[in-house]
Amino acid sequence: MSEHPEPAPSAPAPPAAPAARERHARRRLTADDWAEAALAALGERGLAGVAVEPLATRLGTTKGSFYWHFANRDALVAAALARWEEMSTERIIAAMEAAEPDPAGRLATLLRAATASAAEDPLEVRLLAAGDHPEVAAALARVTERRVGYLARLFERLGFPPEAARHRALLSYTSYLGHAQLSHALPGAVPTDPAYLAAVAEALLKP
Repeated sequence: MSEHPEPAPSAPAPPAAPAARERHARRRLTADDWAEAALAALGERGLAGVAVEPLATRLGTTKGSFYWHFANRDALVAAALARWEEMSTERIIAAMEAAEPDPAGRLATLLRAATASAAEDPLEVRLLAAGDHPEVAAALARVTERRVGYLARLFERLGFPPEAARHRALLSYTSYLGHAQLSHALPGAVPTDPAYLAAVAEALLKP
């Protein structure tokens, strides 16, 4: 046996008090966490669903966390819209540019994937319904121009003159939006199977 007894193991630290746990949770939340939660609420209940107290409950925190990041609800709405623009447009365009070198393949993939996604996620339909809100209207205008402009450039790369390419881009985009709105207004009215979406893409790509 050892001449000196080993020290008794230290007792485990007591669990953090609720207030300490809450402070720790608040420290870890970011502005992006709030923006993401706001987008989720917007998709579920429209712009009226973006309210500070319900979002704080959703995130497991208090209004103090919100006011650490944002001056008011309008600032949160603006951040949520900026996140939507980045996630649903810029990142998708960047991913397509990296993954698909052929413009025809890129167009077909975009049309199929975007249409299928919009039929499942009501967020863009909710945003269109809130188009009378100044921040939402501005974001919709920016996203529409960015998406249609990108589609037009792809059609130009396929040999369409600039004006015709722009027309094709607008037709493609309005087809996507109409599909999304009808899918949510009348579930089952529009086919969502891959064969149908491939046929739509093929029709839009025909000279």
